[in-house]
Amino acid sequence: MSSAKTQPARGMRDFLPADVRKREYVIGVIKQVYERYGFEPLETPAVENIETLMGKYGEEGNQLIFKILKRGEHEKTGEADLALRYDLTVPLARVVAQYQNELPKFFKRYQIQPVWRADRPARGRFREFYQCDVDVLGSKSMVVEAELIAAASDALVALGFNDFVIRINHRQVLTGILDQAGVERAKHDDALIALDKLEKVGSRGVDNELEARGINYGARQRLLDFFAVKSVERAMHFLPDERVVKEIEAFNEVMLGRLVEFIGAHEIGASGVDDLRQVLQFAKASGADRRIKLDPTLARGLAYYTGVIIEINVNDLPGSLGGGGRYDNLVGMFLGKDVPACGFSLGLERIIVVMSERNMFPADVVSAPADVMVTIWNEDSVGESIALASELRSKGLRVDLYPEADKLAKQFKYASSRGIPFVVIVGDDERALDQVAIKNMQSGEQRLVDRAGLGTALSDLGLRVRTGELRRNKGMGKDDR
Repeated sequence: MSSAKTQPARGMRDFLPADVRKREYVIGVIKQVYERYGFEPLETPAVENIETLMGKYGEEGNQLIFKILKRGEHEKTGEADLALRYDLTVPLARVVAQYQNELPKFFKRYQIQPVWRADRPARGRFREFYQCDVDVLGSKSMVVEAELIAAASDALVALGFNDFVIRINHRQVLTGILDQAGVERAKHDDALIALDKLEKVGSRGVDNELEARGINYGARQRLLDFFAVKSVERAMHFLPDERVVKEIEAFNEVMLGRLVEFIGAHEIGASGVDDLRQVLQFAKASGADRRIKLDPTLARGLAYYTGVIIEINVNDLPGSLGGGGRYDNLVGMFLGKDVPACGFSLGLERIIVVMSERNMFPADVVSAPADVMVTIWNEDSVGESIALASELRSKGLRVDLYPEADKLAKQFKYASSRGIPFVVIVGDDERALDQVAIKNMQSGEQRLVDRAGLGTALSDLGLRVRTGELRRNKGMGKDDR
């Protein structure tokens, strides 16, 4: 008899306890920060009606939607009426349309749930992964952008990141730059794809790609001349160096001036520059401007962003830790009218990977699953051990209870294999003296303490124990069994 396959489906992952603890820690920190900003939680079903999703992500996106066959007698038709959630934005749009009369005028929500895409699995690319979105609906004010930037920044700082920069641009600024440079509207997307690689391939590389994409010589030269302004050096992009902050502020002023000069009377482009100036002004009030750098080459999400574009990058790491922007034309797809909207998505999976590589997780997240393990001396003392474990848990400790009356050596070996730092033993001699023994699994040291003083002793050993006397659970005492 052959054994069944045990690996998960391609592109899917099992999350073992250590993985889950890391993810829950990151999600918990992000939630706390977002709720401080007044964002409310939202959850939507894993399954949506197929017509809700189809046609919302372009032809390529349609191919990546996990479709669910009709059930029962309809299954043989091969037709699908449901699909797994592809992202969190389209479900948000559906919720806004469904509950428009119940939601506040300005709907501020965060949503952290898995999504599914029928993509080709590859390194770092999965068919199931978490998205971590935060959005504000109902306002066109640049206060929204400033708040989103501050919230995302605070979340990363709370997780332990400090070496990141928030790059911002504007969809209308890009239109103004390309128009004023003489790039045909039909070639705008081609030009932006090339310009987005400026930092990677340099001016000559971008020029070659622009030429290959059919951009005329004059337009190419005007574009490259504009972007030739000396940028802040990459090594100087990040906090906490105050000199870096001043360099970024100076760079932003220079870039705003160049944008005004280059775009001139171009109405759409000038409106975008005004928006960027307001974002910087409003962000300054919260201190978030210290991390913001204007980047006119930033060109992400052009298919749906209508205003400010945002991306967060970490020093010496390719890719980003998140991105977002304003998408005033998207959320109203179910209402028949536009709804002002701006959102940001943190790359939850990438954040966890980077934090693991940098050893950024607190010790209690990545180390032992419990602070203490309580042993069982013999069958007669099972109730005593259960009572002791219960008492320790009431003190806020994470307590594992060995479930069998095994030899102590086996119990110690088990605790050691799980990385549990302390073991508490209640043998016959200890019970007679109303004492317990504490074994330090790292040093091997073992000492006796009075039962009443166990909480204090564990606190002295570095465990976080809630204050108050450790009391015996009378209902579980030996005399009551």
